[in-house]
Amino acid sequence: MNGIGSNSDPACSPAAGPPDPTLLRRWVTAFCIIRFDLERGQVLEKSYPDPPPLPPDKLRLISFSSFPDSMSHHLPHHRSTLHDSLFSFRLPNSNSAQNSNKDPDFYYGFVFNRQRQDPRLPRGGEQKSVVILTHLPFSTVFRLLLQILGPLCFDLGDTALSLVASHVASWPDPVRGAPMELPIGNASLRVHLPPNPECPPPVVQSNPSVPHGLFHDSDLFSSFRGVILHLWNLWELMLIGEPILVIAPTPSQCSEAVSALVSLIAPIPCSVDYRPYFTIHDPEFAHLNSLPSGVAFPPLVLGVTNLFFLKALRNIPTVVSVGSQSANSTRTLQVNGAKLDQLSKFSPSTLFNNIKMRREGPLTLMTEHKEAVWSKYTGCTKPDTAVLNRLVDAGVSSRVEESMSVVNNEILRRHFLELTTNFLAPFGPYFGVNTPIEGNSPFMDPPPVSPFRSAEFLEGLATRGPGKFLAKRMRSNWMDLYRRFMEGKNFMPWFQRRRVAAEIEQQRLWRQARISANIQKLISNMSELERLDLFNSVERYLLREIESYESGARGSVAACDKLKMDLQAVYSVLPKDTQELLVSNPKRASLLQLSATITDSTR
Repeated sequence: MNGIGSNSDPACSPAAGPPDPTLLRRWVTAFCIIRFDLERGQVLEKSYPDPPPLPPDKLRLISFSSFPDSMSHHLPHHRSTLHDSLFSFRLPNSNSAQNSNKDPDFYYGFVFNRQRQDPRLPRGGEQKSVVILTHLPFSTVFRLLLQILGPLCFDLGDTALSLVASHVASWPDPVRGAPMELPIGNASLRVHLPPNPECPPPVVQSNPSVPHGLFHDSDLFSSFRGVILHLWNLWELMLIGEPILVIAPTPSQCSEAVSALVSLIAPIPCSVDYRPYFTIHDPEFAHLNSLPSGVAFPPLVLGVTNLFFLKALRNIPTVVSVGSQSANSTRTLQVNGAKLDQLSKFSPSTLFNNIKMRREGPLTLMTEHKEAVWSKYTGCTKPDTAVLNRLVDAGVSSRVEESMSVVNNEILRRHFLELTTNFLAPFGPYFGVNTPIEGNSPFMDPPPVSPFRSAEFLEGLATRGPGKFLAKRMRSNWMDLYRRFMEGKNFMPWFQRRRVAAEIEQQRLWRQARISANIQKLISNMSELERLDLFNSVERYLLREIESYESGARGSVAACDKLKMDLQAVYSVLPKDTQELLVSNPKRASLLQLSATITDSTR
């Protein structure tokens, strides 16, 4: 379970020495403190490292993304003098195309924003944000780290940045798909990192804390409880990579909702560009705002708070309104705007309001915020009533609400993981691994993985059907979902990664079989010509292992020694004239001489 392992003050146990910038960059690009100045706007007050390793235009965009939008929904006046919020953003790195081996494709910002109300200050208050900027989308780590760093910066000042940076630089390398304990002074962050998308997906486990994709810790239930019946449609939209605009009263609510949508299709990595918190200052906005009427909106998932987006991006096909204007409000589960316990009661006013919302569309949010979904997409997956009936309504207690969200999130994540896994099951044969048949020689290239042709796949799928699990949950147009998935942006990156992972696993199994092979037993059943072919095959694989060893690959020394002995064993049973012909090649003669040395030393 993700969490902070101790309540001790991390400032009580400082890390030794200044942080190593190279070690720090494994986890964090920069720590920043940004202040909102009434005359100058967003001002970078302090950073570590100083200056941050980013161009001025990127720093300017990061600063704009680190504060609530100036035209956001009106926030209520809080009785307390302080209001803290956590949210996140994601920005593309324009330099990554030029330096693809050095720079990340995206930067992720995790923000601790504090609004202080004080009538003695100009305009009655001030704002400041503490930002963790990183190339890693590990919300499980950086949300917890912010809970320590944010308050610490306001208590100790900017010295907290270098203090925490020293601890982060001492962390081990990130290990994807594994639990880690990351020390921060006397405290520690206990996290489970999301799996590497380049590796085979983890086996579905019963432990709900084990993530199967990014943002596993996002609050899926709380984000969409007011539009819970639309989750299945939103799952499909994310699956096929359709554009979605998520609007909420605060950056915390919209960024949480976008993160939850990305996590909804795990274990499929989201290849569609998504922005948990998007502002009008983003350069991409000018392009989106200038799209001619009738031009298809690009595949993007945008989280916004500024109501201006409703007019500027009115051609986006799906708008999702979530969240509540009251920070401390509790909401009951709703279906199409009606509470579950009121569904059986007819209300003329409710009917009128629903008709008005459909007629006016998302622009109704300009006068009053409501949780609703407007979409031109017609899905085929039916809401699962068994899952809905298991969800627990929290009532009015905020403490109960938090614990019930944990339970409900587990129910929803299990269901959508199972739904996605069953949806992907028909592609399974294309990732099948061929293992060497016992008794046959493993000294040959394994057969290629089954070729994929989309037309043949769809034809076979139409004949077989979607399977028992999906057949009960999908309408008759389910084939269209597969077709659109294969045409969308998520399919090919996911499919290619799985294919590469399958090929790597197949190569690993065949390599292990060669290392474990009994060469004498293989030779005993071969003709002279087959033995010569075997010699050439062993030599070819030996040269590959030597090349791997020279490039620093682990485990190649033992493999080289084993193959050198096998090469000598096959050579020794070949006819004399064949042996003389083989050693006429100086490189081969050198290999055989090394092989003979190893063979003699093992006797």
